[in-house]
Amino acid sequence: MKGATAKGKGTVKDKNEVLKPVDDKRVGKRKAAAKAKNSSKNQTKKEKLASKDPNKPKKPASAFFVFMEDFRKTYKLENPHVKGVAAVGKAGGEKWKSLSNAEKSPYEAKAAKRKSEYDQVMAAYNKKQESIADDDEEESDKSKSEVNDDDMGSGDITTLCSWFNLHCVIIDVFCN
Repeated sequence: MKGATAKGKGTVKDKNEVLKPVDDKRVGKRKAAAKAKNSSKNQTKKEKLASKDPNKPKKPASAFFVFMEDFRKTYKLENPHVKGVAAVGKAGGEKWKSLSNAEKSPYEAKAAKRKSEYDQVMAAYNKKQESIADDDEEESDKSKSEVNDDDMGSGDITTLCSWFNLHCVIIDVFCN
């Protein structure tokens, strides 16, 4: 089949030459499908962002970021012409790497202090969230009983007995 011609293409030397454009089209379709999958992931990320509680305490800064708070101030005083955030971050990273453990220890101590404060605040927040969840459960139980009150309806004896049994009240007069 090496010498065969294919509709205006001339001589076909190999099957792969004919299949290349078709394969490229398939890859293009796959890319489009991949983009569609990514957009569904973005939607779930947006939903996650919407479900976050704005009252939840923020996590404390690590030792490096505590260091960066001080470093930014000194770096801007020494280099007022540098406006880029990336340049300051890069210089801070290099400085942090060059520090010894003894020089890093005050920043680590500050970070540990912030972490302990965060743990205390977070414990209080979690306790508050649990109490709110318990209140919601009680409200839902109340609403169920209110719905059951409405279901009593016509007042026949079997309906009344089932209603009283739900509330752990037995009245012999109606059930006999």
